[in-house]
Amino acid sequence: MSAEPLFRARGLWKIYGSGEVEVQALRDVDLDVARGEFVVLLGPSGSGKSTLLNILGGLDVPSRGRLQFAGTDLSAADEAALTTFRREHVGFVFQFYNLIPSLTVRENVALVTDIAAHPMPVDEAVDRVGLTPRRDHFPAQLSGGEQQRVAIARAIVKRPDVLLCDEPTGALDYQTGKLVLETLADINQSFGTTAIVITHNAAIAAMADRVIHLGDGRIQRIDTNARKLAPSELAW
Repeated sequence: MSAEPLFRARGLWKIYGSGEVEVQALRDVDLDVARGEFVVLLGPSGSGKSTLLNILGGLDVPSRGRLQFAGTDLSAADEAALTTFRREHVGFVFQFYNLIPSLTVRENVALVTDIAAHPMPVDEAVDRVGLTPRRDHFPAQLSGGEQQRVAIARAIVKRPDVLLCDEPTGALDYQTGKLVLETLADINQSFGTTAIVITHNAAIAAMADRVIHLGDGRIQRIDTNARKLAPSELAW
């Protein structure tokens, strides 16, 4: 772990509702994430994984506590500052691809370049995910795994510092999921992009630098992998 982490969270709480209907989605979470690290958030439904990911990505704010990104206090940021943070620093990949059906692969990826300060060439992003032969196809002409790789290309084309992935293989079969994970691992290693991935699948955790186990809104334990496995070595 570097002396100056990319993310530093201290005492994060997220509370929804109040009184008898109060839900404590996060409870006193402390966490550092280093630049270039590959982190897996592991835990059952309702453990706080998505809430934590959304706060790290600037999609939500903590009820209390402090979150810093590269030394900047995000917990005190207003919506305009959070929008700038998301636009300039974060790429999102979700379980469902959210592609525009009437646009081709290339056009779906190109949309993001309009809001990026220094985007990579669209064709380079498409090639990084192995879809150059399919770049003029529409989403309906692609498999689920190919659509997810389009979503990854769309996330990386703006050269984000952080790639946040919420169940990126959740809707995919075994072999297709491995291809998507290989893409994420390659981006993490080739560009030094910090990757934080939510999963229910404990096997996927073997490819991470660290595994953050969450339960009941708290970090239960943190495991460090002495030897990361390649996606092709995973046994789901």
